Amino acid sequence: MSRALIIVDVQNDFCEGGSLAVAGGGAVAAGITRLLAAEPGRWEHVVATKDFHIDPGSHFADRPDYADSWPRHCVAGTDGAEFHPDLSTDRVEAVFRKGEWAAAYSGFEGSTEDAEGAEGLAGWLRRHDVESVEVVGIATDHCVRATALDAAREGFATTVLLDLTAGVDAGTTDAALEMLREAGVTLRGTPRVGAG
Repeated sequence: MSRALIIVDVQNDFCEGGSLAVAGGGAVAAGITRLLAAEPGRWEHVVATKDFHIDPGSHFADRPDYADSWPRHCVAGTDGAEFHPDLSTDRVEAVFRKGEWAAAYSGFEGSTEDAEGAEGLAGWLRRHDVESVEVVGIATDHCVRATALDAAREGFATTVLLDLTAGVDAGTTDAALEMLREAGVTLRGTPRVGAG
């Protein structure tokens, strides 16, 4: 069985010092790097997702509600949209950018571009004979949740490595974990929530 690691949105704006920082984001970046080094044979493939906003409309707001609207973050071409420097990207084979023109939480809403054109995450995984995925990244209660739910819906055996995720809020993180359990996603570990 071919297995892939999906690294979700480990970007500067979602880590300490960013415009939409999640406490513990930097530690998640470093933890993923340590795991990649410690278990190089664990995954046949490693991919990553990025929020990559150009003009996402009401997704950005001057007075965000932090449910459907947010402060400006991960704007295309800015340092905030770049991967956190503590995240090793040497093994990342493809980056799936999402949210250019509208809100997008799941990595399965994104696409990558290469010499052959754009490709979505589900198609890429199938083309590489992936049957099982492990999901890590930021934020547990938003983009990690959405990506893992879509992975399960697409028929991939899905596990979230919670020790390598960071959640925005305890309440929404607990709700996300329940949704993931109900969808048949395997959960391992404990997410960081509100602590560095």
